[in-house]
Amino acid sequence: MSVTRLLCLLTLAAVAVGCQKSAPTPAASAKPAAATSAATGAAPATVPAAAPATPGAPAPPPAPEFKPVAAVLPETVARVNGDAITKAEFEGAVHEVESQEGRPVPADQRDRVLRGVLDNMIAFRLLTQEARQRHVVVSDADIDTQLAGMKKQFPTEQAFQQALKAQHMTPEKLRDTARSNLVVRKLLQDEVMSKIDIKPSDLSAFYEKNPDKFQQPEAVHAAHILIIVPAEADAAAKAALKARATEALKAAKSGKDFAALARQYSQDASAQHGGDLGFFPKGQMVPAFEQVAFSLKPGEISDLVETQFGYHIIKVIEKRQGGTVPFAQAAPQIQQFLESQAQSDKGKAYVEALRARGKVEILI
Repeated sequence: MSVTRLLCLLTLAAVAVGCQKSAPTPAASAKPAAATSAATGAAPATVPAAAPATPGAPAPPPAPEFKPVAAVLPETVARVNGDAITKAEFEGAVHEVESQEGRPVPADQRDRVLRGVLDNMIAFRLLTQEARQRHVVVSDADIDTQLAGMKKQFPTEQAFQQALKAQHMTPEKLRDTARSNLVVRKLLQDEVMSKIDIKPSDLSAFYEKNPDKFQQPEAVHAAHILIIVPAEADAAAKAALKARATEALKAAKSGKDFAALARQYSQDASAQHGGDLGFFPKGQMVPAFEQVAFSLKPGEISDLVETQFGYHIIKVIEKRQGGTVPFAQAAPQIQQFLESQAQSDKGKAYVEALRARGKVEILI
């Protein structure tokens, strides 16, 4: 994770300036999937328990068109109350988006993404200016705490320093950026967060008005051990891998701790979580894997299951019947969702008010 991304995650300024994605519909399940495995064909995100869109529902509005962004940018891309946002700053922010996504901005999305990045930068600049005018300050101790939290996300001090160097950021600049983020967060806490009041009646009203969002499908909570068999493996290599999988299976069937065996034998991302794949509904895993997982009883361990990825050993932990999620179970997710929505809406409105009474010049 990059230093800039950590700063983005650690500030509540994300409500207004777009570091976070918009809040999802509250999940009906109280148990997210843990480290779902790419090898099984599972999606890496939390397994959604809400039902898909109702058939026949109105189609979403067409995506808005964005003014084209020139291939060659001027040295100043925008001014916010006379304060310049430079080409270098803008390109750095775009690069950060690309780093998060793991790929360059697609050509057909370039105008939308770049306009969005610039809007976020303008919003943050407006917020920092407003905080300065209001003489909002944060303590050095608060900054030290945030920087210490960031460093903990890196395995060593050397790795942290290398991340700074890779982004051409000095410790002094990082501290200044952390200060700006905390100041904006404090401003938003006073002007936005403190004014949000979600009542119990709001939760029950949302639950009653959106019954389709609280339907959960039949699902299985399982763990697995995967011995990967490369597509190019010859007969001898495949036999050796099957022998290793059989060794793990015998250990699992003998009653040894499945999670420990997964950490020892398994070769996918779920291994570090003891092979735990969390809950998954039908249609998420590859067919051979799914068929066996749904046929087992809680506590049972499968024989070897061969898929295009290799040999799996599956243990079912628990099963969940489909149906409507009770309000008591859904309430915490509804609370979080409504708070996120309110934060987003009020944050955007606050920024728009700052923008309306200021002077924003967009030069691209």
